[in-house]
Amino acid sequence: MTTTVPKQVKQVDRVIIRFAGDSGDGMQLTGDRFTQESAAFGNDLVTLPNFPAEIRAPQGTLPGVSSFQVHFADHDILTAGDAPDVLVAMNPAALKANLGDLPRGATIIVDTHDFTDRNLTKAGYTSNPLETLGDANDSAPGSLGEFVVHPVDLTGMTVAAVKQFGLTRKDAARAKNMFALGLLSWMYGRPTETTITFLEKRFARVEDIRDANIAAFKAGWNFGETTETFVVQYEVKPAPMAPGTYRNISGNLALAYGLVAGSVQTGLDIVLGSYPITPASDILHELSKHKAFGVTTFQAEDEIAGIGAAIGASFSGKLGVTSTSGPGIALKSEAIGLAVMTELPLVVVDVQRGGPSTGLPTKTEQADLLQAMFGRNGEAPVPIVAPQSPGDCFDAALEAIRIAVTYRTPVMLLSDGYLANGSEPWRVPDLEDLPAIDPGFATVKNHGADEDGQPTEFWPYLRDDETLARPWAIPGTPGLEHRIGGLEKGDGHGNISYDPANHDLMVRTRQAKIDRIADSLRPLEVDDPSGRARVLVVGWGSTYGPIGAGVRRVRAAGYHVAQVHLRHLNPFPKDLGEILKRYDKVLVPEMNLGQLALLLRGKYLVDAIGYNHVRGLPLKATELALAIGHLVSEAEGIEVDLGVHGLTTPQEVS
Repeated sequence: MTTTVPKQVKQVDRVIIRFAGDSGDGMQLTGDRFTQESAAFGNDLVTLPNFPAEIRAPQGTLPGVSSFQVHFADHDILTAGDAPDVLVAMNPAALKANLGDLPRGATIIVDTHDFTDRNLTKAGYTSNPLETLGDANDSAPGSLGEFVVHPVDLTGMTVAAVKQFGLTRKDAARAKNMFALGLLSWMYGRPTETTITFLEKRFARVEDIRDANIAAFKAGWNFGETTETFVVQYEVKPAPMAPGTYRNISGNLALAYGLVAGSVQTGLDIVLGSYPITPASDILHELSKHKAFGVTTFQAEDEIAGIGAAIGASFSGKLGVTSTSGPGIALKSEAIGLAVMTELPLVVVDVQRGGPSTGLPTKTEQADLLQAMFGRNGEAPVPIVAPQSPGDCFDAALEAIRIAVTYRTPVMLLSDGYLANGSEPWRVPDLEDLPAIDPGFATVKNHGADEDGQPTEFWPYLRDDETLARPWAIPGTPGLEHRIGGLEKGDGHGNISYDPANHDLMVRTRQAKIDRIADSLRPLEVDDPSGRARVLVVGWGSTYGPIGAGVRRVRAAGYHVAQVHLRHLNPFPKDLGEILKRYDKVLVPEMNLGQLALLLRGKYLVDAIGYNHVRGLPLKATELALAIGHLVSEAEGIEVDLGVHGLTTPQEVS
């Protein structure tokens, strides 16, 4: 007879959980399912998947560890969290690789099954750390005595739970991630129906595997309910949110949806020319599913072919899009220059990753800003747009399309690996709220006059008075035949020109067209609730979350700080210079060595102070709060105490 151990229910406002194991242990799936459960429950959440670039690193080694962190709460949150409250470690390597990230007192649930001498050696242990639990010598810094450790034979209990399905021991053990998910779902009161439905669909063709995974999931839940090992169940209530329909969404998925929405709002069919590359490939995968919306996807043989096809599509009157990461942008640079010269709409998606060269393919970075700004030969200005969160990738894609179509220019859309793979609740927008974007194709001649005053010629480089955009004529339109290509064009008529004065004029005109984009941008929103701040924190892209969380901590301690976040990086908003001059100190946190800070210094002559990490991971809000507090102390001549334990000095402020 199964007995239920009396349990306590403890209410908490937020929890950070990290699932970690070997690349074959299904940690990404486990984390994703826990995320979906939390989203269905109504929590606010942010996730951080983290996995190796190798297809299959040696099993049980530190390079092969994969993890998934989810931060969920009963209130608005901005980051995936600096440090986990709970670590689920499936083997010795997962324990060792993640132990240094845990704060003192964190909970560790560890699968004891793989703590063999061989696996301990592969992970770099000289002895089994679980054997000293409870010893007087187990309280040294970095030892397991600092934490609340629950050794559990997850694998053994999983194999026993699915024995009835006749699987091999290896196949049975693969369901241990579902056992762990069931246990954590019980601990935090997650709904189980969504995961069971998911498993039924995912393994519908293999009944034994389907039933084994469901059985393991339920066994994990029941273990939590009946064991004396876990006597506390935690409750994290739903977060208050504005009315609407919500779904959990990743940045790459939101970006793909934004491109489709842009296609609908412009009335243009999308043609994506792309070569698969981490972490941008999911955009290609997703768009390939939407042929019903007129989307054409072309998996090219290389990066150059991908963008060439997209430019050709734009020439033919479609909406050309190409997606890649930093190394691909380097290869596409000449073709981007061609799109600048031909003045055709094009969206170039760069999901940034750690560099240079192959770098850190599965890790995040923000180091492509200067490449996006200047990475072409000649004077070849390109607008740059950057989303600030996974859900915001939808709006950023729409904005990139608006600029590309309206101003007849390639646009760089700078996402990054953190946004691409991370997720958050996203409010599905109402279709009537989306902007209408008119491609305004040329349909009639526009130059010269016959005796009746009717135009007699079509000039492809005449300019719109407001935007300076040239007319976009679909090939085959009667009477609008015109020449196009990479050679310099004569002003207006578009014939090839080597005239020095004309070249100077065309270079300045193309730059002026990009500058005109600033006229269409809304005034920046400066978050300065007290109006008394003397320190301004300026960010772009995915630093929005860590900056916002750091600013909140400084304000909660009673100090004043302002924040502004940039979506448009070229051209800058027209009011940015005036905003920067209001503050005594300007801090620019970036996941690079100071690229935006360099641009701000050069354009506005402000002493922008960099806060820079290039770790392949998001910035940490706690460390950033200390850096902000340090500048507040300098600006106001006061002693700033944020009460942050374990950190006493500002980190890498330069």
